[in-house]
Amino acid sequence: MSRLNFTAESLDLVKKLAELGQTKTSIDPTIKALIEIRASQMNGCTFCVDMHVKEAKIHGERELRLHHVAVWRESKLFTDKERAALEWTELVTRLAPGGISDQDYERALTHLSKKELSDLTFMIGTINVWNRINVAFHGVPGTLDKMYGLEKAGLN
Repeated sequence: MSRLNFTAESLDLVKKLAELGQTKTSIDPTIKALIEIRASQMNGCTFCVDMHVKEAKIHGERELRLHHVAVWRESKLFTDKERAALEWTELVTRLAPGGISDQDYERALTHLSKKELSDLTFMIGTINVWNRINVAFHGVPGTLDKMYGLEKAGLN
């Protein structure tokens, strides 16, 4: 059960965060879905994992790749660019005490342009905010399926 309806309590802030998340970027929608799922897994946000897996399925993502997101390092199902985005997602989501190393930054730039890396970092920050809000207030998975048409994924 949800602790409170944060949308009702902070509607203007929810609208601004939703607007940020819907802003067109240089990041391919497939990569966006992967990083939203991975950050949500790392943050233990069941609400967001549920939502983004369903969105990815509706947009044609293969089920096996969805299952492999949690083990992307060992999987052969992801491109070098997707792997770079997933690695950057992990680095930004769980910041190390010393921050992100120059070596990690340079490795990301071997597969992503500076524009893509910048846009990706904003996307990671945005999903992390959603994760924290839903974890804090116990967002209930599936409660927005009808509003967002997520029942079309056939995963309920």
